[in-house]
Amino acid sequence: MADIDAKWPENANGKFYVDDQCIDCDLCRETAPDYFKRDEDGGYSYVYNQPTEQEGIDECMEALEGCPVEAIGDDADD
Repeated sequence: MADIDAKWPENANGKFYVDDQCIDCDLCRETAPDYFKRDEDGGYSYVYNQPTEQEGIDECMEALEGCPVEAIGDDADD
């Protein structure tokens, strides 16, 4: 499970985030490209845009559930 205390500072404020366990596998960026981006220097993904519609939430949840290292969280409030 993702650790909210270890989330990348690049994450947009809101429910979803990526923490420092990300292995840069690209799954989230392929699953939900409107919400996840890659930090080119660090080699990890982060949430750059929070979903506001159910379709986007579903895409982010699919990415969360598919993440091989559980680096995506959905328990942030900011």
